[in-house]
Amino acid sequence: MTEKKEHIKNILALLPDTPGVYQYFDKEGKIIYVGKAKNLKRRVSSYFNKTHDSIKTNVLVKNICDIKYIVVKSEEDALHLENSLIKEYKPRYNVLLKDDKTYPWITIKNEHFPRIFLTRKIIKDGSKYYGPYANVHIAKTVLELIRDLYPIRTCHLALTPENIKKKKFKVCLQYHIKNCKGPCENYENETEYMEYISQIRQILNGNTQQLCDHLVAEMQKLSSELKFEEAQSVKEKYLLIEKYRAKSVIVSTTIHNTDVFSYDEDGNSAFVNYLHIRNGSIVQSFTIEFKKRLNEAKEDILALGIAELRTRFKSLSKEIIVPFLPDLKFENAEFIVPQRGDKRKLLEISEQNVKQYKIDKLKQSEKMNPEQKSTRLMKEIQKELGLQKLPLQIECFDNSNIQGSDAVAACVVFKKAKPSKKDYRKYIIKTVNGPDDYASMQEVVRRRYQRAIDEGTTLPDLIITDGGKGQMEVVRKVVEDELHLNIPIAGLAKDNRHRTSELLFGFPPLVIGLKQQTPLFHLMEQIQNEVHRFAISFHRDKRSKSQVTSELDTIKGIGPQTKNLLLTHYKSVKRIREASLNELTELIGSSKANTLINALQKKKE
Repeated sequence: MTEKKEHIKNILALLPDTPGVYQYFDKEGKIIYVGKAKNLKRRVSSYFNKTHDSIKTNVLVKNICDIKYIVVKSEEDALHLENSLIKEYKPRYNVLLKDDKTYPWITIKNEHFPRIFLTRKIIKDGSKYYGPYANVHIAKTVLELIRDLYPIRTCHLALTPENIKKKKFKVCLQYHIKNCKGPCENYENETEYMEYISQIRQILNGNTQQLCDHLVAEMQKLSSELKFEEAQSVKEKYLLIEKYRAKSVIVSTTIHNTDVFSYDEDGNSAFVNYLHIRNGSIVQSFTIEFKKRLNEAKEDILALGIAELRTRFKSLSKEIIVPFLPDLKFENAEFIVPQRGDKRKLLEISEQNVKQYKIDKLKQSEKMNPEQKSTRLMKEIQKELGLQKLPLQIECFDNSNIQGSDAVAACVVFKKAKPSKKDYRKYIIKTVNGPDDYASMQEVVRRRYQRAIDEGTTLPDLIITDGGKGQMEVVRKVVEDELHLNIPIAGLAKDNRHRTSELLFGFPPLVIGLKQQTPLFHLMEQIQNEVHRFAISFHRDKRSKSQVTSELDTIKGIGPQTKNLLLTHYKSVKRIREASLNELTELIGSSKANTLINALQKKKE
C-alpha cells in the first residue's frame, strides 16, 4: 500500500501545468477513468488531497494504482481526446454515452449519374452524407420529396461513359413510368443530371429559399416563352418544396449557421439536444443520452455532448447557443447564453426537444417495467412531503350527507400508487346527529384505525383527507392524541370549480406546490376524485333505499316478504301506487291489498 502511494505521489510531482487528458488505471492495468483538465497538475492532484462528498469518487480514488496523461495544445483538443478515449475504452467510472443505434443518413453516391439513397453505413469513398436522422420516417420523407421532384435513377448499374457507349444497358420500367430519363441508354446527358444533383444538395443543406427563387425565375422565363407545359412542371416542383418548407421550423431569417445545445437530466441519466440552424430554419435535431457514474457536473457533460455532436455532424458553426456556459472553450467559436429575442426562442425549442426525449425514454422504460412508474411516483411523494419511508399504502377519507340525512363516509386505499378496490371501505355514521363533517370524520378514522390496532392489520404510510386544515386537525387529534399512532397526514383541497388545487402537509399545514399536468398531480387528483366518487355513490345507494323503504316499512300488516314481493314485481313505490286493487289482490291477497291501498292513500293526503 505504501509502495502504491509513493508511486502516485511521484507521478503527481511530475504533472505539468498544461491542458491535457489523464487516465486512471486499476491494479490489473485496466483504464477505470478518463478525464480532461485545463491544468493537469491542479486537477489530478485534487483527487488525492481531500476526502470527497461522493462515495463513488472515494471508491474510484481507492482503486487508482497508476496514472498516465497526454498533453494537448488547448481545452478543445483535450475535450475531443477525452471523448474518443471514453468511447474506445468505456471506463467503469466515466459518463457513458448511450448510443448503441446506427442512425440513417441520406447519401449522394460518388459515381457517374449519382444515386441517392438511405444508408446506415458510412463508406469513405468520396460520397456525400447528410444526417444522421434521429427519425427514419423524416429521412424517408425527405427522400420521397427528392424523388417526386427529380427523375433520379434507382438502379445499381455502373453508368460509366464507356459502358453507355458500348450500349450495355436497356431502359427499365422506371423510364417508362417517367421516374427516370434513361441515362443508361444515353437518353439523358450527365450535365443535365448533375444540375438535378446540385439542386438536391441545396435541399439537403436546407438552402430551399435559394432553390425556390431559382424555380420561380425559371417558371417565369418558360411562361414568357409560351412553354406552358414546362412552366407547369416547374411550378409543381416549386409547390412541393414550399410544402416541405412549411413543415420545417422557420425560426428567424437573420440567424444563419448556428448551433444550439440544451441540457436536462433525470436521476443517473443526462440528455443533450442539438439543433443546427441554417438560413433561418432548423435543419437538424438530435438528442444523445449519457449515463452518469460519478455525479459529474452538468457543465462537464454539456461540454462532452457539444464535442460529440459537433464532431458527428461536422459542424463548424462559429456561434453556439447554450443554456449555461460549459466547461469548454473553442478557439473559433463563441458561446452565447441568450436572455431574450430569437436566440432565446431557439434555446427554448431545443429545451422542449430535450425534455420530450427524456419523457419518451421514461415512458418507454415504464412500459417495459410498469412497477417503475409506481416507484417513481411514491419517491416523488416521499420527497415532496419529507416522509421517512416510502408511502406504499395511502388511505384517503371523505364524508357525504345532505343536510345531515343518511350521513356516510368512505375510505379508498392506494397501494404502490394504484387503487386497491378490494380494500375500499364504506361507513354509516352512527354517533353523529346533524351535518357535522368534523365529528363524522373523527368517528370514521377512530373506527378504522382502532380496528386495525385490535386486529393487527397493516396501517397506512400516509393518510389524506378530502379537505383542508380543519379536516387535517380533527384527523390528527384521533390518530396522534387518542390512538398514539405516528402516521403522516395530508389534506387535498379543491378550488371553487371543484378542481384539485393544492396539497397541504404538516402542522401547522403548509401548501406543497404541485405543478399541474405532472404525473404526481394526476395521482393526487385521481385519489381525490376516487374517494369523492366512492362516498357519493354509497350515499346515493343508501338514500334511495331509505326512500323506498320508508313508505312500505311503516305500513302495519305489510311484512318484509310482502314488501320484497311487491318491489320485485313493480320495481318502485310509484308503480305500486298506480296498480289497481285487482292487480294487488292477485299478487298479495285481498286483505293485504286493501291495507296497502288505504295506507298509501293516507300518506298521499
